[in-house]
Amino acid sequence: MAEKNEFFKSKLVQDFTKDIRQYHLGPLWEAIPELMHRQPEPHAKAYLWKWDLLHKKLMEAAEIFTPERGGERRAIYLQNPGLEYRQPWGWASTTQTLYAAVQLIQPGETAPSHRHSQSALRFITQGEGAYSIVQGERIFMEEGDFLVTPKNLWHGHGHLGTEPMIWMDCLDIPTLYSMGGTFFEPYPEKIEEPSVPDNFSAQRYEGGMVRPISDHYPKMAPVGSYKWSQTLKAIDGLSRFDPDPYDGYAVEYINPSTGETANLNIGSWVQKLPKGFHSKAHRHTHASIYHVFKGSGYSIINGVRFDWSKGDYFVIPNWAWHEHVAEAETYFFSVNDLPIMEKFDVEQSQAYETNNGYQEAKEEFKPVMA
Repeated sequence: MAEKNEFFKSKLVQDFTKDIRQYHLGPLWEAIPELMHRQPEPHAKAYLWKWDLLHKKLMEAAEIFTPERGGERRAIYLQNPGLEYRQPWGWASTTQTLYAAVQLIQPGETAPSHRHSQSALRFITQGEGAYSIVQGERIFMEEGDFLVTPKNLWHGHGHLGTEPMIWMDCLDIPTLYSMGGTFFEPYPEKIEEPSVPDNFSAQRYEGGMVRPISDHYPKMAPVGSYKWSQTLKAIDGLSRFDPDPYDGYAVEYINPSTGETANLNIGSWVQKLPKGFHSKAHRHTHASIYHVFKGSGYSIINGVRFDWSKGDYFVIPNWAWHEHVAEAETYFFSVNDLPIMEKFDVEQSQAYETNNGYQEAKEEFKPVMA
């Protein structure tokens, strides 16, 4: 933070500041220390949500809210406690830039089709038999699958199975809201009808790292669904070699027609941490939201220990020191705003140099529970 001049506390300066503010003007000479920090100081806080609480509240919501009663989706978002001051609704902010939620659809339900200027993605955490229909393609979902729905594409959901289906949503809602770029449109009918075979795009890309020649030129979403079996195969291939000291074995979902991230504003990763793996600490400009798909262990974020297990979610804010310890073999699914930071050319990273790269845990995080 820039240095504050004692002179600015004088009555002369304070009176002048008060005078110009009544005309909707502001004094940069006073504001700059709080607006231009020497390094990122996000309002978002590190936080962890336990799966037991999230599941309990989703089941309670199922007794109250149905698609027929309105509301578009039965989704409970992860509100960052440091961003609750944002009005309205904390901008639904899990990080400074991203929204994340858990969504439940029950057998026989239909969530109506709509489209919006925000881009969306989903990671399937529980159940089978439900589908998303995106631009006329029904994409049936299984645990571990990753689905991408770029901006302005029609999409809705239905459930033909017999058990509840739960997934993680992530959208760039806070980013678009802050920019004043929000558009939303409901589908004229309840839900879009199929216009291509089920799971069409995934079948076109069964070859993995080859693409149909018709996709030589970039497309927004050539693949709607990335199957867990293919992702796991990629992770297994990496596991034959030494892990990255900071991220273990990690892969990133990409758009195969561009080579860029699968979602233009949201990075999406899967990471494997072998049992006993202790990553070294580092920090970076981008923020991340983690889902513990499998495994257990803990992370140290800015000197605070966060214990996690299967199903939990946690946030690592911008420029926060962090490291992970896997007490059992662990698979993370994570999202981040790295694409946004790179677009603005503000992405930086730094390794933790003291204590051989490991932080000391000075306290333990206790989440709010029901």
